[in-house]
Amino acid sequence: MNSQLKSIVTGGFVGGIVYAGIMAGFDYYDGENFRMWKFVFNVLFFGTFTGISTRYNVKKQSEKEKKN
Repeated sequence: MNSQLKSIVTGGFVGGIVYAGIMAGFDYYDGENFRMWKFVFNVLFFGTFTGISTRYNVKKQSEKEKKN
């Protein structure tokens, strides 16, 4: 696995876990029970978009380094 792919997967996974954890914390604060399906959905949904964003940033950075 190359370093760009590792960055994309790690960025997506960490971003998704953090977002889902924060949303679960808000639900807990509001007195709702923990719902695993909602947590998994948040991780996958937000993690996908975070991974796409990370891919864009990594691609831009590598193009910038190739110019210099």
